[in-house]
Amino acid sequence: MFGYYLELAIRSLKRSPGLTALMVLAIGFGVAASMTSWSVFRAVSGDPIPWKSSQLFVPQIDAWGPNGRSADGDPPNAMDYTDAVALMRDHRAKLQSAMYEISPSIVPADAAKHPINVSGHAVYSEFFPMLDVPFKYGTGWSARDDQNRAQVVVISSKLNQKLFGGANSVGKSINLERQDYRVVGVLNDWNPQPRFYDVVNSGGFSTEGDAVFMPFQTAIQAAIPNDGNTNCNAVPKESGFVGLQHSSCVWIAYMAELDSASAVTAYRNYLNGYARDQQQAGRFSWAPNNRLRNLPAWLDSQHIVPSDTKVSLLVAFGLLLVCLVNTVGLLLAKFLRRSSEIGVRRALGAPRAAIYTQFLTEAGIVGAAGGVLGLLLTAVGVASVGWVLPKDIAALARLDVSLLLLTLLVAVIATMLAGLYPTYRASRVQPAWQLKSN
Repeated sequence: MFGYYLELAIRSLKRSPGLTALMVLAIGFGVAASMTSWSVFRAVSGDPIPWKSSQLFVPQIDAWGPNGRSADGDPPNAMDYTDAVALMRDHRAKLQSAMYEISPSIVPADAAKHPINVSGHAVYSEFFPMLDVPFKYGTGWSARDDQNRAQVVVISSKLNQKLFGGANSVGKSINLERQDYRVVGVLNDWNPQPRFYDVVNSGGFSTEGDAVFMPFQTAIQAAIPNDGNTNCNAVPKESGFVGLQHSSCVWIAYMAELDSASAVTAYRNYLNGYARDQQQAGRFSWAPNNRLRNLPAWLDSQHIVPSDTKVSLLVAFGLLLVCLVNTVGLLLAKFLRRSSEIGVRRALGAPRAAIYTQFLTEAGIVGAAGGVLGLLLTAVGVASVGWVLPKDIAALARLDVSLLLLTLLVAVIATMLAGLYPTYRASRVQPAWQLKSN
């Protein structure tokens, strides 16, 4: 029976090609706009480590006092060297790591080749198990390597491919800033988006993942400078990298793993106690004003999801709604124009359910056609978002299978919903009145 209704619907749509084309275009453009915006929003607002994000916390120490707080009273979003090292030394979390961004030069073994700059982070050994970083070869370094300031590194699979042809390079050496470092691990492909472990310096998104990780204190000892943001509330008393370490400038990111509510409470109490100790020592002259947010709350507080993606999503769904309203009007005009046909069918005994089924089938066909057009336009939209958004964010938008299915589903369901009212009006046609008027 459905085949019969499908045949009637196709025949009806062919009788009004202009009207059919208008409805398909309206649905296609509306769905494409909303799905393109959704693909971007989905990419930038996703949880980068959903199985563990509720256990990862970012502490903030108020090292600047009232004059250095944000409008909402928050302390700086990074730490100075003194506080970061003190928290690492006290080690009150299950796992934790201070970190800062680096950009060292790799000096090739072949003297004829030019050095290359790579991006990376100086971290502690607990960084890797805390963030469940995947390894292809080897593993991270040990806590003893942290203490001994060992000259070891973990490199990305991409850098390993460039330097060693993708072979297992564990135990081999690379020359960073004219010093040899032993490779202890090679990562699998790993570039979480947003780059949650240091959003202050990355802005949350980066098309290129970190190529090198090295021990925090090894980088400090080698005077490898911070390549990320540095904010100061006063001019450092000493110059250079050593002066930065002795200053109140904030430039170090910090993350801790706390796996229970009691651990969170204990760590929060520790932070307040630490701030009071600094107050008694004369370093702080203000009451504790610390923060401890889990990862989702931290990303939200840093406004990682660009506001323009939220606005564009709302505008796109608003456009879809306008297109659906137009489709309702077009379907209503098309269906009511067939009142005579409906009257005859009803007089011959066709139930209202048959009218509903036929006209909703017709709306479904329009939706499916609009969905196919929407797929093509969505592909164009996803490929073109780089014109209006930063490249690091635009690169995250992808037309995958789930988006393809969602586009078709939205188009069909939205059109059938739009067809409910016109179908209802058509089914209420009185056969006696129609036969008499004809």
